[in-house]
Amino acid sequence: MSTLTLTQDNFESTVMQDGITFVDFWASWCGPCRMFGPIFEKAAENNIDIRFGKVDTEAEQKLAGSLGIQSIPTIMAFRDGVLLFSQPGALPESSFDQLIKAIREVDMDDVRRQIAEQEQQNSQ
Repeated sequence: MSTLTLTQDNFESTVMQDGITFVDFWASWCGPCRMFGPIFEKAAENNIDIRFGKVDTEAEQKLAGSLGIQSIPTIMAFRDGVLLFSQPGALPESSFDQLIKAIREVDMDDVRRQIAEQEQQNSQ
């Protein structure tokens, strides 16, 4: 599967879907972004059951700003609409493969339980 171009209009509907979505925040002038791009594209081709989206921070400054993106590249991972990972910096291929594996292995029932507990504590 190729990568999706994410914009202000389709970002939320994409990451809120069931399943896994990785997002690469990048810009064409960014050297580390250009180095990570082929790694991200290869992962998209090798993991057809996962959505991979890219946000051009130059074209989507409002979206990047609303998500607190201050450094690029920044990689985010969502699963079933829950943000599980967000970190600036390009990852080597082996590290990105490990991240994909880790996101696949997350116990989402446990994550939802923790979120519910936190929301309950916050409402008291």
